[in-house]
Amino acid sequence: MKNSGFPVEKSLALLIDPDKAPDSSLENLLSLAEENQIDYIFTGGSITFNGIDQLIFRIKNRTSLPVVLFPGNLLQLSRQADRILLLSLISGRNPELLIGNHVLAAPFLKDLKEKVTSVGYILINCGGRTSVEYMSQTESIPCDKPEIAVATAIAGELLGMQMIYLEGGSGTGKPVPRETISEVIKNVSIPVAVGGGLRNAADIRTAFESGASLVILGNSCEENPLLLREAASIRDSFRKLPESTS
Repeated sequence: MKNSGFPVEKSLALLIDPDKAPDSSLENLLSLAEENQIDYIFTGGSITFNGIDQLIFRIKNRTSLPVVLFPGNLLQLSRQADRILLLSLISGRNPELLIGNHVLAAPFLKDLKEKVTSVGYILINCGGRTSVEYMSQTESIPCDKPEIAVATAIAGELLGMQMIYLEGGSGTGKPVPRETISEVIKNVSIPVAVGGGLRNAADIRTAFESGASLVILGNSCEENPLLLREAASIRDSFRKLPESTS
C-alpha cells in the first residue's frame, strides 16, 4: 500500500469535533480510547471554528495515542498533529474542495510533507442531507449506485490519492452499504476508511467484514462512549483472523 504505513490494517479512529466535545465528556472519551488502545484520535469537523491547537494539546496531555488532523476548513490547519489528512472531496464538484483550498494550504504544509496523507473523500447519501453536503454545497453519491463510488475511488487512486474515505455523513441514519465498501475495495489498491452512521457493534463489524482498513467513529461514541470498548474488541478479532491462503 502506497501510504507509508498509515493506516494500520484493521484499525480504529475516534473523531473528536471541537464544537461537540465539552470538557466532561472529552475526558471520559479519551480515557476509554487510551484504555482500549484506539489506534488514532482524529480531530476536526465540517463546521468547526474552535481552536484546533488547544484541543490537540489537551488530547496529547491526556493520551499517548497518535493525533490525526481531519480538517474541515482552512481554519483547522495545525502543525501540532502527528499526521495531517489532505482531504479532496472527489465525490463533489466544488472546485474549492477539489483543489482550491489545497493551493491555499500548500505553503503551510510544504515543510510538513512527511506528516501529510492525501485522501480521496467520497460522500455517500445514506439518508438525509448532512452537514458536509450543506457546507460543501455538493451532492453525495446515491447509496444504491456503488458503481459511481467505485469509479470515483479508482479516479482518486489514479490521481495519486493515498487513501479513500467513504463517508456516510455525520448523524445519518445508516452507514455506508456493505456492497459499496466491498466493491470499492475490490477495485483499488490503497487503504479504504469508512465512517459516518456507524451506530452499533453490528455496523462496525460489517465495515470490517467488508474490507475496511480503518473504521472511524464519532457521534455514536459521544452518545454511547462504551461503544469504543466494543469496537476495539471487534477490531482485535479481525486482527487475529488467519491470513487467507486463496
